[in-house]
Amino acid sequence: MLKPKDHVLVIFGASGDLTKRKLLPALLRMEAQGFLPERFAVLGIGRTEYSDHSYREHMGQELEKFSFSGDLSDSKLLKQLYYVALDTSSVDDYSRLKRKLDEITEVDKIPQNFIFYLATPPSLYEIIPAALAAHNLNRETTANWRRIIFEKPFGYNLASARKLNKFIHSCFEEDQVYRIDHYLGKETVQNIMVTRFSNGIFEPLWNRNYIHHVEITSAESIGVEGRGGYYENSGALRDMVQNHLLQLAAIMAMEPPAVNNPTAIRNETLKVFQAMRPFTEDDIRGGIIRGQYMASTIRGDQLKGYREEEGVDPASRTETYVALRLFIDNWRWGGVPFYIRTGKRLPTRVTEAVIHFKPTPHRLFCFYESAMNHDNQLVIRIQPDEGILLKFGMKVPGAGFKVQEVNMDFHYSDLSSSFLPEAYERLLLDCMNGDATLYARGDAVDEAWKLIDPVLGYWDGHPDTGLHGYPSGTWGPQPADDLIEGENLSWRYPCKNLTQDGIYCEL
Repeated sequence: MLKPKDHVLVIFGASGDLTKRKLLPALLRMEAQGFLPERFAVLGIGRTEYSDHSYREHMGQELEKFSFSGDLSDSKLLKQLYYVALDTSSVDDYSRLKRKLDEITEVDKIPQNFIFYLATPPSLYEIIPAALAAHNLNRETTANWRRIIFEKPFGYNLASARKLNKFIHSCFEEDQVYRIDHYLGKETVQNIMVTRFSNGIFEPLWNRNYIHHVEITSAESIGVEGRGGYYENSGALRDMVQNHLLQLAAIMAMEPPAVNNPTAIRNETLKVFQAMRPFTEDDIRGGIIRGQYMASTIRGDQLKGYREEEGVDPASRTETYVALRLFIDNWRWGGVPFYIRTGKRLPTRVTEAVIHFKPTPHRLFCFYESAMNHDNQLVIRIQPDEGILLKFGMKVPGAGFKVQEVNMDFHYSDLSSSFLPEAYERLLLDCMNGDATLYARGDAVDEAWKLIDPVLGYWDGHPDTGLHGYPSGTWGPQPADDLIEGENLSWRYPCKNLTQDGIYCEL
């Protein structure tokens, strides 16, 4: 694998959860695999007062406590941690950042190549780039490069996303900007392109002639986990669909790029976003189901309902579940529905995409077990237990021609000799190498918001729009079960409901 050029990674929000739970553990694993540059340093930026030495001690304790199971004693990376305390909203304070960077690059003999990672609240997404630009820390030369990484959410709606994009482009060029989506860093998501475009058996079937519908699920078994205040202003549609799941749908639906490079690949996913059919008011009322988890008892444990969570309005109408039907109006996918669902407090944690192939034109044989979804399916499991599963019918041994559904599967865990990088490892390494393939481009973000914004606007303007309750531990509200159209078809359920009551109600 290509080793990145020497540089300094600057992390804003260096004492926050993302840094200690995701970013530094990812860098440590990259170090163990030999993926970091020969000359490399991490400069943490925050308000808390630390010296370089005390920051290293603090992060070493945090890593041992929360995030990292490896041996830290031999880590060169921890000795390359630096820290500057500054007020990120004060432009003048950034002179201290510049001096520190000059010091690090001179002492450690690192070229002035910088990545700025904004592990901060979105309220700083304009302030920090403007301050960096004011001190010329955005300027590239023929010898040195500068890049900036933004976490989600990138905008709150279409207007705010466009405003943010416009402002950022006044400070950085688009090819310097990396909008991170950790779902795109998952190995199985990347393998979707390889599965399609390197195998002659899949791509000829990957179209409206052979596929009945596509199903994308992202389920979480946890609730809002103390983040009720944040979630009240977000909801499942903004939090998961607008970014992660639409990006996943675009990769599932894209055309083969002419060449394997970031521009060509992202051009093809952009075309998918542009082809997504806008939602009409009828679509929003009948083709988008939203729900909110209620209290229930699971294995003797009493779980709170969403409205009982800390920081949540007791009369909240924020959705913790959403299921929708989406169409992509182009030659390949015309008439094929894409069903997308996501929710909290569902029976399990799983993210997967399922290709449901059309049934045979004439059924000669009957299935041994009477059940739903006896179509052929290609299941792409993104998390956990990453892998691919193909479901098809085989004859039951004995007399007659009864058919039983069987599985042919592959799990990444079976590759004991292969290292499976986590999402942040892959994405950080790609940014270090200047590869933006798995990062969202500004025009794609704009198109995704164009699709979702009318739905949010309709819900705001029609507060009486249906919001369905579902008991924690079940697969969501009852009306979502009727969203998928077709004889003997339903959502794929990787596991059963955890509660026995089966009660659904309207909130």
